Amino acid sequence: MITLKSNHEIELMRRAGKITAAARAVAREMVKPGVTTHQIDKAVFEFIQSQGAVPSFLHYNGYPASVCVSVNDEIIHGIPGKRVLREGDIVSVDVGAYIDGVHGDCAGTYPCGKVSDEAMDLIRVTQESFFRGIRYAREGYRLSDISHAIQEYAESHGYSIVREYVGHGIGHRMHEPPEVPNYGKPGHGPRLLRGMTIAVEPMVNAGTASIIQMSDGWTVKTADGKNAAHYENTILITDGEPEILTDPEKSLV
Repeated sequence: MITLKSNHEIELMRRAGKITAAARAVAREMVKPGVTTHQIDKAVFEFIQSQGAVPSFLHYNGYPASVCVSVNDEIIHGIPGKRVLREGDIVSVDVGAYIDGVHGDCAGTYPCGKVSDEAMDLIRVTQESFFRGIRYAREGYRLSDISHAIQEYAESHGYSIVREYVGHGIGHRMHEPPEVPNYGKPGHGPRLLRGMTIAVEPMVNAGTASIIQMSDGWTVKTADGKNAAHYENTILITDGEPEILTDPEKSLV
């Protein structure tokens, strides 16, 4: 069941969103050659705790870390560890923060030092596909209008959309109805209503859309070994333009 948030709940989610966006910024600043993915996780954990919040991902369904760090052909859910980032890598970070009974969730893909033009294009198109999608995150549109716009933009640039993983509703639980696919025909799914809060998160592959689930039970890679990128924000449906609750410009750092 899709829940519409009260004004009080929205205020709580704005706070959670600011902390989450700031945690993403902490991770982004650490994406440099020589840094380990564990160091990124540690910094995010310490930052979220310093704000009086709890990392949403830590122990979620058994996940062992506070942030997902996915490198190059890893699409999502990369587990932080001893891996050392290298010049030319692209690094996806996905973070969540829980405070006052609500969650924020956001992600981004960032270059590690100097990367190829092809890698930067993938990052830019993935991010822009999010913004193309949320043009339709307005009261009265259908959920799949967002999905279709994301797919159309990414595929028009020669990229493919991951099908097996999608965006989601968010609030008191990190994953709530409805699911928010990044593909599909327009004009389908629930009608968008003010007070809905959803996480929109394009996952875009440079090559095939096919994926491989790794033996750790979490990490998802591209089947052809080509790069992938991820961009996500938590948004609020209003009576006008959507509000990005994890807006980097409104974050704490």
